[in-house]
Amino acid sequence: MGSTAKKIGNGFTYQDYANWPEDERWEIIAGEAYAMTPAPSIQHQRISRHLISLFDRFFKGRECEPFEAPTDVVFDQQNVVQPDLLVVCDKNKITEKNIQGAPDLIVEILSPSTALKDKREKRVLYERFGVREYLIVYPAEELVERIALTDGRYGVADVFGWDEAFSSVVFPDLRLNLWEVFDRQPLQHEPAQV
Repeated sequence: MGSTAKKIGNGFTYQDYANWPEDERWEIIAGEAYAMTPAPSIQHQRISRHLISLFDRFFKGRECEPFEAPTDVVFDQQNVVQPDLLVVCDKNKITEKNIQGAPDLIVEILSPSTALKDKREKRVLYERFGVREYLIVYPAEELVERIALTDGRYGVADVFGWDEAFSSVVFPDLRLNLWEVFDRQPLQHEPAQV
């Protein structure tokens, strides 16, 4: 099918998606199909592993549940994606096959082949369907953008470097030490001179 494919008419649907070969990974945004190839880099997978480990510890015993790719998120019949990580608090959205509706938090870890889609199409999609918080991780630059939904719209992203920490907007007790996410040593700051 190539890296993107368009279907004549109303575009691809979840029914089309469900019938594609299981060894291929695709997403559908506004009826357009996007291939999820090539496989993510080792750095991408390390960052994903650090984040899911943090999420598993934080959400253990809580109402919300974290998931990692490949987990289908079905917003509607023409919008089906597989975010790198996501957190869902409404148990009614969790089915045996997929997540039905907007997660509360989504994390996308950029790869060269998907970066533009993650920053443009997915940002619009997640805002439209009410994803409350969207984190975009830049492995090469070692930074994270945090985008929060306010009055149904995404505002300007907060940007954090690898040597910083920040809390989630939706889950204020969830603190991300980015040096741990990027597998770096925290900076040792010199004490202030008096």
